Amino acid sequence: MSTDFCVRVKLTIPDSLVRTPVVAHLVRDFDVTPDIRRADISESVGWIVCEIDGEQDNVDRALEWLRSQGVGVDLLGDVLES
Repeated sequence: MSTDFCVRVKLTIPDSLVRTPVVAHLVRDFDVTPDIRRADISESVGWIVCEIDGEQDNVDRALEWLRSQGVGVDLLGDVLES
C-alpha cells in the first residue's frame, strides 16, 4: 500500500476567504503538499488549480476541511497514485 497520493483539484475561493491563507493551512494542518499549477485571485473571488500530494487520509481530510470552510473543490481528471 502506497502512502503517496495525489489529486488534481480546482479550488474556488469565495470573497470571504480571499485574504485567508488557505494553502498555508493545508501544509501546516494536514501535512500535504499543494503544487499550484495555475491561479487567479482578485479582491472578490479566486481560483487555484493544484495537485495536492500526501498520505491519502491527510489529502481526504484537507479536502473536507476546504469544503467546510466554503471553498469549492472540483476534482479534475484522475487521482494520481505513486
